Amino acid sequence: MIPDPKRLPILETERLRLQPLAAADVAALIPLMDDREVMAYWDVPVIEEPALVATIAEHQIAAMAAGQALHWTLRGLADDAFLGCCSLSDIDRWHKRAEVGFVLGRDAWGRGYALEAMQAVVAYAATSGLRKLGARTHLGNRRSDTLLEKLGFKQEGLLRGYVLRDGERRDCRLFGLLL
Repeated sequence: MIPDPKRLPILETERLRLQPLAAADVAALIPLMDDREVMAYWDVPVIEEPALVATIAEHQIAAMAAGQALHWTLRGLADDAFLGCCSLSDIDRWHKRAEVGFVLGRDAWGRGYALEAMQAVVAYAATSGLRKLGARTHLGNRRSDTLLEKLGFKQEGLLRGYVLRDGERRDCRLFGLLL
Protein backbone atom coordinates (compact mmCIF):
# COMPACT_ATOMS: atom_id res chain seq x y z
CA MET A 1 0.00 0.00 0.00
CA ILE A 2 2.24 2.85 1.21
CA PRO A 3 5.96 2.34 0.55
CA ASP A 4 8.70 1.45 2.96
CA PRO A 5 9.86 4.76 4.52
CA LYS A 6 13.44 3.79 3.65
CA ARG A 7 12.54 3.67 -0.07
CA LEU A 8 10.43 6.75 -0.71
CA PRO A 9 9.07 7.16 -4.23
CA ILE A 10 10.33 9.64 -6.81
CA LEU A 11 7.60 10.53 -9.31
CA GLU A 12 8.23 11.96 -12.77
CA THR A 13 5.89 13.66 -15.20
CA GLU A 14 6.50 15.17 -18.60
CA ARG A 15 8.09 18.30 -17.07
CA LEU A 16 8.54 17.58 -13.36
CA ARG A 17 10.37 15.43 -10.86
CA LEU A 18 8.69 14.97 -7.48
CA GLN A 19 11.42 14.07 -4.99
CA PRO A 20 10.95 13.26 -1.31
CA LEU A 21 11.55 16.31 0.87
CA ALA A 22 15.03 16.39 2.41
CA ALA A 23 16.76 18.66 4.92
CA ALA A 24 18.77 20.16 2.03
CA ASP A 25 15.50 21.57 0.59
CA VAL A 26 15.00 24.04 3.46
CA ALA A 27 16.87 26.82 1.64
CA ALA A 28 14.41 26.54 -1.27
CA LEU A 29 11.40 26.50 1.07
CA ILE A 30 12.31 29.70 2.91
CA PRO A 31 11.40 32.19 0.12
CA LEU A 32 8.21 30.23 -0.60
CA MET A 33 6.98 30.46 2.99
CA ASP A 34 8.05 34.11 3.25
CA ASP A 35 5.84 35.18 0.32
CA ARG A 36 2.55 36.83 1.33
CA GLU A 37 0.75 35.88 -1.88
CA VAL A 38 1.85 32.25 -1.71
CA MET A 39 0.82 31.99 1.95
CA ALA A 40 -2.45 33.95 1.58
CA TYR A 41 -4.62 30.83 1.91
CA TRP A 42 -2.54 28.79 4.32
CA ASP A 43 -3.50 28.04 7.91
CA VAL A 44 -0.48 30.03 9.10
CA PRO A 45 0.76 33.45 8.01
CA VAL A 46 4.06 34.16 6.32
CA ILE A 47 6.97 32.43 8.05
CA GLU A 48 9.95 34.76 8.16
CA GLU A 49 12.18 32.69 10.45
CA PRO A 50 14.43 30.21 8.63
CA ALA A 51 14.71 28.13 11.82
CA LEU A 52 10.94 27.65 11.89
CA VAL A 53 10.90 26.58 8.23
CA ALA A 54 13.64 24.07 9.08
CA THR A 55 11.59 22.77 12.02
CA ILE A 56 8.52 22.30 9.80
CA ALA A 57 10.62 20.40 7.26
CA GLU A 58 12.08 18.22 10.04
CA HIS A 59 8.56 17.30 11.19
CA GLN A 60 7.53 16.46 7.62
CA ILE A 61 10.63 14.32 7.12
CA ALA A 62 9.90 12.53 10.41
CA ALA A 63 6.30 11.88 9.28
CA MET A 64 7.65 10.30 6.10
CA ALA A 65 10.06 8.12 8.11
CA ALA A 66 7.09 6.99 10.23
CA GLY A 67 5.04 6.15 7.11
CA GLN A 68 2.43 8.80 7.96
CA ALA A 69 2.98 11.07 4.98
CA LEU A 70 4.79 11.65 1.72
CA HIS A 71 6.07 15.16 1.07
CA TRP A 72 7.64 15.91 -2.29
CA THR A 73 9.47 18.90 -3.73
CA LEU A 74 8.58 19.79 -7.30
CA ARG A 75 11.53 20.42 -9.58
CA GLY A 76 11.69 21.11 -13.29
CA LEU A 77 13.13 18.19 -15.25
CA ALA A 78 14.90 20.51 -17.67
CA ASP A 79 16.76 22.63 -15.10
CA ASP A 80 16.12 21.10 -11.65
CA ALA A 81 14.59 24.43 -10.56
CA PHE A 82 12.59 24.29 -7.32
CA LEU A 83 8.93 25.07 -8.08
CA GLY A 84 7.05 24.10 -4.93
CA CYS A 85 5.83 21.14 -2.87
CA CYS A 86 2.99 18.65 -2.72
CA SER A 87 2.00 15.91 -0.33
CA LEU A 88 -0.04 12.96 0.75
CA SER A 89 -0.50 13.46 4.49
CA ASP A 90 -2.55 12.00 7.32
CA ILE A 91 -2.23 8.60 5.67
CA ASP A 92 -4.73 6.20 7.24
CA ARG A 93 -3.93 2.64 6.16
CA TRP A 94 -6.96 1.15 7.91
CA HIS A 95 -9.44 3.30 6.02
CA LYS A 96 -7.20 3.60 2.94
CA ARG A 97 -7.35 7.39 2.81
CA ALA A 98 -5.06 10.42 2.88
CA GLU A 99 -5.14 14.18 2.41
CA VAL A 100 -3.46 15.96 -0.49
CA GLY A 101 -1.82 19.35 -0.43
CA PHE A 102 0.21 21.54 -2.75
CA VAL A 103 1.94 24.92 -2.88
CA LEU A 104 3.87 26.56 -5.69
CA GLY A 105 6.08 29.61 -5.85
CA ARG A 106 4.57 32.54 -7.72
CA ASP A 107 7.02 32.13 -10.62
CA ALA A 108 5.44 28.72 -11.29
CA TRP A 109 1.79 29.88 -11.22
CA GLY A 110 -0.32 29.60 -14.34
CA ARG A 111 1.88 27.03 -16.10
CA GLY A 112 -0.03 23.87 -15.22
CA TYR A 113 2.65 22.53 -12.88
CA ALA A 114 0.31 22.02 -9.93
CA LEU A 115 -2.16 20.05 -12.06
CA GLU A 116 0.63 17.96 -13.58
CA ALA A 117 2.16 17.20 -10.19
CA MET A 118 -1.15 16.41 -8.52
CA GLN A 119 -2.19 14.09 -11.36
CA ALA A 120 0.97 12.10 -10.58
CA VAL A 121 0.21 12.13 -6.84
CA VAL A 122 -3.39 10.97 -7.39
CA ALA A 123 -2.22 8.18 -9.72
CA TYR A 124 0.42 7.15 -7.19
CA ALA A 125 -2.16 7.11 -4.38
CA ALA A 126 -4.50 4.91 -6.42
CA THR A 127 -1.76 2.38 -7.26
CA SER A 128 -0.65 2.38 -3.61
CA GLY A 129 -4.00 1.09 -2.41
CA LEU A 130 -5.55 4.33 -1.20
CA ARG A 131 -9.26 4.61 -2.03
CA LYS A 132 -10.17 8.09 -0.77
CA LEU A 133 -8.34 11.40 -0.97
CA GLY A 134 -9.38 14.53 0.84
CA ALA A 135 -8.36 18.16 0.51
CA ARG A 136 -9.17 21.38 2.30
CA THR A 137 -9.08 24.93 0.94
CA HIS A 138 -9.74 28.31 2.53
CA LEU A 139 -12.90 29.99 1.31
CA GLY A 140 -11.98 32.29 -1.56
CA ASN A 141 -9.07 30.21 -2.84
CA ARG A 142 -10.55 29.73 -6.30
CA ARG A 143 -7.25 28.64 -7.86
CA SER A 144 -6.96 25.62 -5.57
CA ASP A 145 -10.70 24.88 -5.77
CA THR A 146 -10.50 24.86 -9.58
CA LEU A 147 -7.43 22.64 -9.58
CA LEU A 148 -9.11 20.10 -7.29
CA GLU A 149 -12.22 20.11 -9.48
CA LYS A 150 -10.07 19.46 -12.59
CA LEU A 151 -8.64 16.45 -10.76
CA GLY A 152 -12.15 15.12 -10.15
CA PHE A 153 -12.52 16.15 -6.50
CA LYS A 154 -16.03 17.08 -5.37
CA GLN A 155 -16.90 19.57 -2.68
CA GLU A 156 -18.16 17.60 0.32
CA GLY A 157 -18.70 20.24 2.94
CA LEU A 158 -17.88 23.52 4.60
CA LEU A 159 -16.11 23.93 7.93
CA ARG A 160 -17.25 27.24 9.41
CA GLY A 161 -14.59 29.13 11.36
CA TYR A 162 -12.20 26.18 11.05
CA VAL A 163 -8.95 28.15 11.03
CA LEU A 164 -7.86 31.06 13.21
CA ARG A 165 -5.57 33.18 11.05
CA ASP A 166 -4.46 36.76 11.67
CA GLY A 167 -7.01 37.14 14.46
CA GLU A 168 -10.03 36.08 12.40
CA ARG A 169 -11.84 32.79 11.88
CA ARG A 170 -11.71 31.40 8.35
CA ASP A 171 -14.10 28.98 6.71
CA CYS A 172 -12.69 26.02 4.78
CA ARG A 173 -14.13 23.90 1.99
CA LEU A 174 -13.73 20.13 2.13
CA PHE A 175 -13.14 18.19 -1.06
CA GLY A 176 -13.00 14.46 -1.67
CA LEU A 177 -12.10 12.04 -4.40
CA LEU A 178 -12.94 8.33 -4.45
CA LEU A 179 -10.25 6.32 -6.24
